[in-house]
Amino acid sequence: MRIEDAEALRRGQQMGWDDVMADAISFRRELHQHPELPWEEEQTAARIRSRLDALGIEWRACAGTGTVAKLAKDAPGRHVGLRADIDALPINEASGRDYSSTHDGCMHACGHDGHSAALMSTATWLKANEDKLPGPVTLLFQPAEEGGHGAKKMIEDGALEGLDAIFGWHNWPAIAFGKAVCPDGAVMAGNGTFRITLQGAGGHASQPENTRDPVLAASAVTMALQQIIARRITPQNAAVVSVTSIEAPSGETVIPDSAKLAGSIRIADPSDRARIDQMITEIATAQAAAYGVKADVEIFPRYDATINHGDQAGEMRAAIAADLGADWQFDQLPLPIMASEDFSYYLKELPGAFALIGADDGQGHHEPCHSPRYDFNDRLLPIVTRIYARLAGAPLPDNSTAQQT
Repeated sequence: MRIEDAEALRRGQQMGWDDVMADAISFRRELHQHPELPWEEEQTAARIRSRLDALGIEWRACAGTGTVAKLAKDAPGRHVGLRADIDALPINEASGRDYSSTHDGCMHACGHDGHSAALMSTATWLKANEDKLPGPVTLLFQPAEEGGHGAKKMIEDGALEGLDAIFGWHNWPAIAFGKAVCPDGAVMAGNGTFRITLQGAGGHASQPENTRDPVLAASAVTMALQQIIARRITPQNAAVVSVTSIEAPSGETVIPDSAKLAGSIRIADPSDRARIDQMITEIATAQAAAYGVKADVEIFPRYDATINHGDQAGEMRAAIAADLGADWQFDQLPLPIMASEDFSYYLKELPGAFALIGADDGQGHHEPCHSPRYDFNDRLLPIVTRIYARLAGAPLPDNSTAQQT
């Protein structure tokens, strides 16, 4: 951080809303240029902690590269937690932006740089109004959301101690800018992955009768697994089973000894997980046996569904409506979406809510998360800062500029 930037943050009491927002955009783009993979977010954590120090906000390291910061810790009211994720993805950036990643093979392709910048601008605004907060506020800058179970590690390291409620959000390019979703119940699905190793007996391609062909068995297993949702799970239950890779490297005239399948599971109802896991094992084993091949099935549960609590979801909807207006709800997105979030860990521990806030403003922010062409919409930063400030009970600026989105 530049010396003048640190000095500006130290003058947080004097920073106007527009200054806070300009700084948020600058910080977001700084993070975007320096992405780090899950559990490797050392420099990202250092940048976050340096700004918290400049603001005079108390913090502690949590789960290694995570950071937990507190404001108004002695205030008598409800203790609210606000969360951002900080990790990036192993993707080569192709957005063409002048603030593109400087790290080959690593990119903020899911907007966690924007989530972190929004929480930092919230920190700046709350610090400037700390004496007006009705209760304590904990800010969670969480590592390793992208498959690393960072939320679980944060909880194990005491990140939720003393909290009464927690709130989070994710930018969503499939939703129009100015719209959002925050339902009671499930907003995002649970997920899991599986690997199936098919062990046969290879041989010459001209004599398949003398082999036990794992490639043929892999094809049969793939086709059968794709029928789970169509024929074994009721259509009313949102679920997905996708075989995403088949590996059986060999020569053109050689039937290999083994083949490997891998895939993804998505569930909206947690009670479907065990049933689907069992069906994958049973179907793979039976199909393989029909071809004289042995199947070894490994299933890896990842995240549970992100399920909002009704009271807190209603509170978050009110905060969103106060900013986006009465027509803010996006009704063209079937819920829950089948992507997953480790914010689910927090919602299993205490009341809270999670929202998806639209990013597509017709100005190039339609690229989906995890695309190499993705770009976070900086116009979301003031919106989310105001939503978070409302949830924390902080006053908001009353000038018209601050209300523009």
